[in-house]
Amino acid sequence: MLLKKQKLEGTHVVLEPLKVSHIKALQEAVLDGEAFNLWFANVPRPEDMQNYVEQAIKAMEQGNIAYAVISKQTGNLVGTTRYYNVDHTNKRAMIGYTWYADLAKRTSINTEAKLLLLTYLFQVSNAVAVEFRTHFFNHTSRAAIERLGAKQDGILRNHQIMKDGSYRDTVVYSIIASEWPAVRNNLLNKLQRK
Repeated sequence: MLLKKQKLEGTHVVLEPLKVSHIKALQEAVLDGEAFNLWFANVPRPEDMQNYVEQAIKAMEQGNIAYAVISKQTGNLVGTTRYYNVDHTNKRAMIGYTWYADLAKRTSINTEAKLLLLTYLFQVSNAVAVEFRTHFFNHTSRAAIERLGAKQDGILRNHQIMKDGSYRDTVVYSIIASEWPAVRNNLLNKLQRK
């Protein structure tokens, strides 16, 4: 499995490989809703965005791919998402580091972004599985992952130490290749209804 750093485009959204030139727009996007104030999420503060983007770009050298999420309706950058912990040998990857400006929430943006990411993984790169992880208390993220059609694999207890010193229990979800046709149909149906 090989992931190429390329733009992914749908009807509602463009996923553009993350660049330093995206920093200012990401700083503006993260202020809409201030998701960085959620204690259970790892969303960068505006003043930390440059380091966040530089680290994401550096991780691309190891085969991970971070994207700027751009609304086709407005042309505005509205968030970010990425493939990470890409395991070429075992044909697996994780999708995460996803956050959006409030104006993009409850729109077709996340649904289509995930459709593009999953299509590329399963149909172009022949992945056997994709994994999603989130904080146990991030109920919004958990519900969004479940709406995709991912199934919960389990909970990693005391998995990470958060910035505030609390322990994160990480909920692990996955979609496997044999489930992809049904998941794809589910996402396409959701987009048609919106």
